[in-house]
Amino acid sequence: MLDNLSNKLQGILGGLRSKGRLSERDIDVAMHEIRMALLEADVNFKVVKNFVSRTKDRCLASEILDSLTPGQNVVKVVLEELTALLGSDDSKFKLPDKMPVIVMLVGLQGSGKTTAAAKLAYYFKQRKHLPLLVACDVYRPAAADQLQSLGDEMGVSVFRGDGKDPVGIAKASLGYAKENLRDIIIIDTAGRLHVDERMMDEAAAIKAAVSPDQILMVIDAMTGQDATNVVTAFAEKVDFDGVIMSKMDGDARGGAALSVREVTGKPIKFISDGEKPSSLEEFHPDRMAKRILGMGDMVSIIERAKLVAEQEAEQEAIEAERIAKAELTFDDFITLNRQLHKMGGASKFISAIPGGEKALKSGQVQEDFFDRIEVIVNSMTKEERQKPSLLNGSRRARIARGAGVNVSDVNQAVARFNETRKMLKKMQGAAMQQQASKKPKKGKNRKKARKAAKGPMRGIPGMAGMSMKDLKQLQDMLGE
Repeated sequence: MLDNLSNKLQGILGGLRSKGRLSERDIDVAMHEIRMALLEADVNFKVVKNFVSRTKDRCLASEILDSLTPGQNVVKVVLEELTALLGSDDSKFKLPDKMPVIVMLVGLQGSGKTTAAAKLAYYFKQRKHLPLLVACDVYRPAAADQLQSLGDEMGVSVFRGDGKDPVGIAKASLGYAKENLRDIIIIDTAGRLHVDERMMDEAAAIKAAVSPDQILMVIDAMTGQDATNVVTAFAEKVDFDGVIMSKMDGDARGGAALSVREVTGKPIKFISDGEKPSSLEEFHPDRMAKRILGMGDMVSIIERAKLVAEQEAEQEAIEAERIAKAELTFDDFITLNRQLHKMGGASKFISAIPGGEKALKSGQVQEDFFDRIEVIVNSMTKEERQKPSLLNGSRRARIARGAGVNVSDVNQAVARFNETRKMLKKMQGAAMQQQASKKPKKGKNRKKARKAAKGPMRGIPGMAGMSMKDLKQLQDMLGE
């Protein structure tokens, strides 16, 4: 959503980096361009004015202009101010030490509130909680049915009550949650197409009845500047605690995300950038600022990899040993592709590497690389997947016919597979040597394998123990 703004800011700051010295005029021109870029992104004009003023004052300081690397220092200032604009440490969602915890969602109709409730339930379920969804939207046709369908899909209970009185349903859900040992209650309330008294009064009545621990407002990121007016109205009536920014994967300009905190003082707690239940993620202002400025976000992608690893069953010792040695098979490539999809897809993985997003846009990286290989692998026999050395000319011709591709495509896939396997094996060898130098050698190979499979990327076959430098090498290989 913020791609257009990101491209413009990177272009402006890139021009400053290339200069050995900066004058006040250089700063003035850059700040004017930044102001125009933010306004075009539909950021609230008052927010733009304050942001540019603060940034300009800091950039004109003598320690910036007279430094040896003034361009880099200006980028640092812009990053810090953008981070402050997006929020601070209080953006983190913190659960109180009680049971059950009550989370209430409010917002306009069409903002994605019901879907956000289901995604939030999925988020907590993946973190070993037992959430309960409560259908308090009794006005929108099939709202409760939609929530029930989403809950059934994720294996999360849904409480519907009598389906008539929202306040009564919310109250009754407390007893149901205690009886069924549900530790988190997520209440989906009714919305309207615009702010009105009835909606506000009902939200206030539910709040008074159940005393929620957290009230989150769901905002459609494509709303634009009007989002700040809506947020202000809800803040006055309901006094919510934070924001869930939905539809961040849309093609609108996304100014709402940069305006909410400054205008209302309410932090963004979560963002959602897709339709899948796993697309909801915690909002980190510093990481978002870096992504906007093209600095990557490897921390988030590693966190996703850890979560994927925790969700997978413990592997057998022999399997761990094989993976630690990076002895990949074509089946592992399919597993890799599917686990990358769980983390948001190969494109999200690559874009998190500094410079990766730019490489994707320029076509240097083939983001559908693993998807194309999976189609080809599905045409192989089980034996061929386990022993790629069996793939002679006749077998490759048969596989090409089954996959609907040319033999040259199969040859290319096999060549890429072999290159990747060799590179990962080299990386794992280095990782094992590094671990061996730190600790005395004990036990058999299986123990070594288990240790090697505990790195930040341990959820992905062949990537256990990989460092940030290794990830950059992998990016370079995919872009060859």
